[in-house]
Amino acid sequence: MSEEPIFRDRREAGRELARRLQKYTGRQDLLVLGIPRGGLPVAFEVASALKAPLDIFVSRKLGVPGQEELAFGAVASGGTRIVDEEIVNAVGLYEAEIERIAKREMQELERREKVFRAGRPPVDVKGKTVVLVDDGIATGASIRVAIAAMQQKRPAQIVVAAPVVPLSTSERLRKAVDDVICVRTPKSVYAIGEFYDDFSQVTDEEVIELLRQAGSKPPKDSEAVPPHKVDGQART
Repeated sequence: MSEEPIFRDRREAGRELARRLQKYTGRQDLLVLGIPRGGLPVAFEVASALKAPLDIFVSRKLGVPGQEELAFGAVASGGTRIVDEEIVNAVGLYEAEIERIAKREMQELERREKVFRAGRPPVDVKGKTVVLVDDGIATGASIRVAIAAMQQKRPAQIVVAAPVVPLSTSERLRKAVDDVICVRTPKSVYAIGEFYDDFSQVTDEEVIELLRQAGSKPPKDSEAVPPHKVDGQART
């Protein structure tokens, strides 16, 4: 277990993260994009506190077989893909294996977009200040592919926000985006779940409900959204 302070759950982490994003409150060009599934409860709290619209940006990491927490790359909405050749070479992945994993994760990405959007088109981010939110960043593979895909859409600014980001990862990300906001910056991270008392898997239904509530009118007290607990500790 990490020696860093631990969050009770994603919603508490989201509220702490929102306090560090207060300088963006009330901006008319602000858009909060949560990375499903685990990033949505965090992003909901951020969007509610900043009085900003909430939407999703789907990104899937490509995990090393047998060491799924270790990402060797990622895929994102629009078909963007990155591969970390250093990790690929270190673990000895073959091209056929990379393609098999990438295909599987892209299929899951497309399924999630279809389910979560329910026919709604992606939001237009051109000229907007976009805050990309996840529940934690380890190697940075997933968020880097999300950044690459987002840059193609020409937002005015890209802000990466997560409760937990290793110091070395945050420094690399700062070179790629306009701002990086985090609560904890440990020297290293093996698994994001180390920093949460409750890191239960977030369900499709919870993501859909949070988007529905955000799309109507976020409650003044975000605690009005009941926490949804599911058995399991899988990283989403």
